[in-house]
Order: sequence, then C-alpha cells, then structure tokens
Amino acid sequence: MAKTPRTQAMRALDARKIPYQIDIFPDTIHDAVQVAAAIGKPVDQVFKTLVLLREDVINARPLLVMVPANREIDVRLLARELGVKSVRMAGHDQAEKLTGLKVGGISALALLNRPFDVYLDDAALQYEQILVSGGQRGVDLELRVSDLLAVTGAQTIVATRSKE
Repeated sequence: MAKTPRTQAMRALDARKIPYQIDIFPDTIHDAVQVAAAIGKPVDQVFKTLVLLREDVINARPLLVMVPANREIDVRLLARELGVKSVRMAGHDQAEKLTGLKVGGISALALLNRPFDVYLDDAALQYEQILVSGGQRGVDLELRVSDLLAVTGAQTIVATRSKE
C-alpha cells in the first residue's frame, strides 16, 4: 500500500498536537456523499468545504464554508446570516485559483493564515467529531469539532438546508 502523503492540513494539526484520523479514498471521488460511502462514515458527519464570494462588498475576503455532505448551501440564508446583500458560489476554476487547491481537496486546515473568512455550518455542533478534507483529493481527516473551530478560527453559522 502506498504511504499516506503528509498534507499541509496534517502538518498544521501535528504542529498543534491535535489528534486526528486519516481516511483515504480514491482521488477520483469528488462528491462528499460518495466519500462518506467509500470510507463507511455517516454522510452527515462528512463535510465539504465550499468557496463563496460576497457580491456586494468590494475587496471582501472569500469565504470557506464547511457544510455536511447531505445538505445544500442556502446562499440567501448565508447572506442574511453574514449581514450582506448576496453571496455566490465560486466556480471550480475560481475556487482552485483562490485556494491553490483542487476542488475535492479544498480544506480550511490547509489554508490557515490565508485571507479567507472561515465558517462551519452549525449542523456540526451535534457531533463530537466530523470529517473534513485533508487538503488534497482522496484524503479526509476526522477530528473533534472543537479542535477544528480552534485551529481554523471558524465561526459557526446556519448556512444549509436539507436536500429533500
């Protein structure tokens, strides 16, 4: 078996002595629901990191919003929670350009000290641990929600609605 690569996200957690578990899956999977199935974890504990932009604020920092795989971001709700007129999803190319990471591997843990405002959907608060991207496709990290909030400086926010 190939050796697991050390990602920027893992190095950030190691430097802070924060425990985590590594989950590896085929890097051809870019959908968080499929990731959950591949690693045998509950879909509502596997979080995807989305890149969004405030539309009406000049020079605003892009947003990294971590949301559960089984829920959809609600841009109107998010804008209201942030107190701005509107937000929109960054396109794949734009998200990759802003983060330097490939879609499917975007991780707030790999982008510490970079100019992003980081948010975690409050659905995470019902769990002790969740899984987030490890900073590259095919790698998720499972860690305590409290540690994720502490390391990333993320604020919790109501940003999603169920997919039904």
